[in-house]
Amino acid sequence: MGGLEKKKYERGSATNYITRNKARKKLQLSLADFRRLCILKGIYPHEPKHKKKVNKGSTAARTFYLLKDIKFLLHEPIVNKFREYKVFVRKLRKAYGKSEWNTVERLKDNKPSYKLDHIIKERYPTFIDALRDLDDALSMCFLFATFPRTGKCHVQIIQLCRRLTVEFLNYIIASRSLRKVFLSIKGIYYQAEVLGQPITWIAPYAFAHDHPTDVDYRVMATFTEFYTTLLGFVNFRLYQSLNLQYPPKIEGQAEAEWKPEEGQAYAMDSESYMEKLSALSASLARVVAPNPEDEVQVDEFPVDGESAEQEVVRKKEQEAVEKQKKLFEGLRFFLNREVPREPIAFIIRCFGGKVSWDKSVCISATYDVRDPTITHQIVDRPSLEKQVIGRYYLQPQWVFDSVNAKMCLPVADYFPSVLLPPHLSPFVSEKDGDYIPPEKLKLLALQRGENPAEESGEEEEDDSGGGDDDDDDQGSEGEEHSEKEDDGKLKKLEEQRSQGKKLPVKVSAGTVRQEDKQRAAQEEQSEEKRLAIMMMKKREKYLYQKIMFGKKRKVREATRLAEKRKAHDAATKSEKKTKKVRRE
Repeated sequence: MGGLEKKKYERGSATNYITRNKARKKLQLSLADFRRLCILKGIYPHEPKHKKKVNKGSTAARTFYLLKDIKFLLHEPIVNKFREYKVFVRKLRKAYGKSEWNTVERLKDNKPSYKLDHIIKERYPTFIDALRDLDDALSMCFLFATFPRTGKCHVQIIQLCRRLTVEFLNYIIASRSLRKVFLSIKGIYYQAEVLGQPITWIAPYAFAHDHPTDVDYRVMATFTEFYTTLLGFVNFRLYQSLNLQYPPKIEGQAEAEWKPEEGQAYAMDSESYMEKLSALSASLARVVAPNPEDEVQVDEFPVDGESAEQEVVRKKEQEAVEKQKKLFEGLRFFLNREVPREPIAFIIRCFGGKVSWDKSVCISATYDVRDPTITHQIVDRPSLEKQVIGRYYLQPQWVFDSVNAKMCLPVADYFPSVLLPPHLSPFVSEKDGDYIPPEKLKLLALQRGENPAEESGEEEEDDSGGGDDDDDDQGSEGEEHSEKEDDGKLKKLEEQRSQGKKLPVKVSAGTVRQEDKQRAAQEEQSEEKRLAIMMMKKREKYLYQKIMFGKKRKVREATRLAEKRKAHDAATKSEKKTKKVRRE
């Protein structure tokens, strides 16, 4: 029989992939440029299902890309820009070597550059797609904004990241989109809801840090180059949606007022306006001044396929969100010098509060510490020499915990030099059967409108009453004694039976017992369940056993944590008792 000879590795999965070296040679790029191009275009290596087949029988470690992705890169205009830049560097090096300074200046003026606008539009066809992919962009830009101005990365990138992140923070304040905050070892986690999309990012603490040596900053800088372009597009659209001017301008200030007054130079003229904007204390100017008469109440229509109960739940959630947006409305805060200014000022402004600080800390302080209208002063020191009557002095954690609880928490637990309650994560949602710590239960009770302080007082009284425990011990001893007597009687009856004596047994009329219908129904249900398990197929039974094993493991973990917490509470109580005894 005739036909074409089938050759190995010339069809199927072997032809769908290409190694990194072959891809580089096909594009005629160096490894650094190829890596940079792949990052900008969003093309990543793939692990083939049959690696040996793709690798043509070899088991050597190789990096593979999809062939269609590499063909897609062949038509990218940035590739030509990379080649032009290579030629530019070669010419510049030659001019420096010949000391032709006029040529050097001319080459620097005509330095090749490229834009990433077309890539942003290509990767994110709609604005919602860009918002969904904004988490990594914000985290990277916030990280680069805290970098010191050393030779590791360009100063222009650091300044650009700082400007874009400040613009985004100002938008979050203007739209009151912040929902959750969490303080971790890595930094501060924020979650905001922008146009219905949850966006989570992490901002590092403002500490001086050394650059680690095992990090490739060139790769990070390439990602940042793409993310800054994306964030610039997003900021522009977000400011337009709120009728805000972009680039942002402070409300009620002309350009002449941006510069600092004589004798009060806080920063350079070029940076003074950026510093005022990054203070986060002033409102932003709008394109068209809002008119209260133009505000019209929007009609609400039921969503397709939504039941009446779902509609009620949705309305309750909307009301809770609107209430949370006005959490700090009417409150005036003052931040002490030792408190981290930017995160706390950002959070307070996001929920409608007014905030200020000492003039020596930062520019744009709105009022002084002597202002009598201040309601809360945030401090982070053990004690204060002078305290104003009618003003709460609280530790910074109160602001974060109140935001996560969606209510102003009782201030007694957050006074200076008081041991703070644990800072619970708002990103953890407990399900049925999970271990819930007592602090979370207390918080849930506060949200329901209950007073957990009274319940805790009753528990302490129960613990202090030790007489009840003694009575219980006596009762248990009595029960043990009666059990021993019953055992003795049974032994005597057995001895009499073995000797052939007649047993003093009487036949008495039976008593009518009422049937427990609930228990009978439970027994019937458990029997049906047992029979259903017996009738299962082998694969379904295996899956069911896996599910039940996972549930049992979760219950074991919950009980273990509960016992651990109980032991910890018992140890702390015993410590308190010993301290009391020593004092007495």
